[in-house]
Amino acid sequence: MTDTSNPLPQSAAMSQDTVLARRRSLFWRIHLWAAFIATPFALIATLTGLLYVFTPQIENALHGHLDRVTPQGRAMPLDDLVKAAQQAAPSGMALRSVVASLEDGDTVQAVFRPQNALAGMGEHAGHQHAPAPAKAAAPGSERMPSGVVLYINPYTAQVLGSHPEMERFSLWARRLHSSLLQGEGWRWLIELSASWLMVMLMTGVYLWWPRGRAAVAPATRAQGRKWWQHWHALVGVSLALMSLVILTTGLTWSKYAGEQIKALRDVSGQAPPSAPKGLKSQSVPDQAPLGWEAVWKAAQSQAPDVSMQLTPPTTPQGVWRVSNYDRSQPEKRFNLVLDAYSGQPLFYAGWAEQTAFSKATAIGIPFHRGEFGLWNQAVLVVFGLGVLFSLVSGWVMFFKRRRAGLLGLPRLAPGSWRLVPLGAWFAAVLMGALMPLLALSAAVVAAAEVGMAWRQRRHAIPQPL
Repeated sequence: MTDTSNPLPQSAAMSQDTVLARRRSLFWRIHLWAAFIATPFALIATLTGLLYVFTPQIENALHGHLDRVTPQGRAMPLDDLVKAAQQAAPSGMALRSVVASLEDGDTVQAVFRPQNALAGMGEHAGHQHAPAPAKAAAPGSERMPSGVVLYINPYTAQVLGSHPEMERFSLWARRLHSSLLQGEGWRWLIELSASWLMVMLMTGVYLWWPRGRAAVAPATRAQGRKWWQHWHALVGVSLALMSLVILTTGLTWSKYAGEQIKALRDVSGQAPPSAPKGLKSQSVPDQAPLGWEAVWKAAQSQAPDVSMQLTPPTTPQGVWRVSNYDRSQPEKRFNLVLDAYSGQPLFYAGWAEQTAFSKATAIGIPFHRGEFGLWNQAVLVVFGLGVLFSLVSGWVMFFKRRRAGLLGLPRLAPGSWRLVPLGAWFAAVLMGALMPLLALSAAVVAAAEVGMAWRQRRHAIPQPL
């Protein structure tokens, strides 16, 4: 590799090796900056993510007695089960939604919320999914008013138990993973980490790429820092595609980046289909609205065979809203609006009606959460362990090579910024636009770089590569 200790005269032709060396010094420095910012919270996110992966097994141990019962013949009508839940509900609570049992032995789940909170939501309450007490809730549902979930035996109408809506293990583990249990105000920390992890991923692939085949060859004789370097690169690049999927799906439900992604989705016409506003039921004189059982039967005749969540109308001319409750079967995703008196569909959107973006998120988000079964959990465990190794090995190499001063950052070759490829600038602008926290923190890093450069010039500190 050509020596780049000193800047070349502007009139001299710069060799390709020199260009690559100077670019490499810059991307290596950015890679280290990203590690400084992202690693602490990335470690926490990875560990809490590994805990969340085992949610099905943990929930079965903690809540299995509420989720499943021994089948005892034919299930009672849903109206009777809902009535039993309403009688057992705490005072001041109104029924928000019901998850009907799909398979023999499944219990019925009834979600109750404070009456004043539900009244304030009005008919718009049906536009949101209630937080799923047993399975994954829609992103952002943690902000919904908290209530209580009752579990009813479908064969006896016995209320088996209840718990606060947000205290299901899956929701607790998700809040731990996304906000460290500190509320909405702390979600930005994980988002900041994910943004810089994206930078680490892209710069890491760039640093590995010139070595090509040497980077993936067995390190039979490598020792010390070279051994760590080899496996750090190999593991990081091997996980690159999955890292991109995990980071991207995570950012879709983050606060600031999520808002930008949603805006881009809507502008590009990729918003999921939604029911028109103002849909109303046509009341019939001397006819009472349909009950829970009748609505459930009507929904079953029009929607895929999947666990359903039913949300009742809140006004006489309101409508029933039905959607899939089980997110582990994205191909059965649907949203259905029914007339409260006739049961006729006023709106239906199934898998075929979803946009490419909504299909991608319907698959990517459950995959991120490990909801596709044991194979999905196994893949995520391997991925999580690989991320832990990649993070730890990076710091091992850093301390083995660290030099005094300048935070131990690698020296920047002169003229490196002028040699940044146009594609890299485009990617940086795009990422900054989609990830505001990345843009803001990058401005702070740039200011720190300017300050260090000024200090170096003032004290005439040489800058060899």
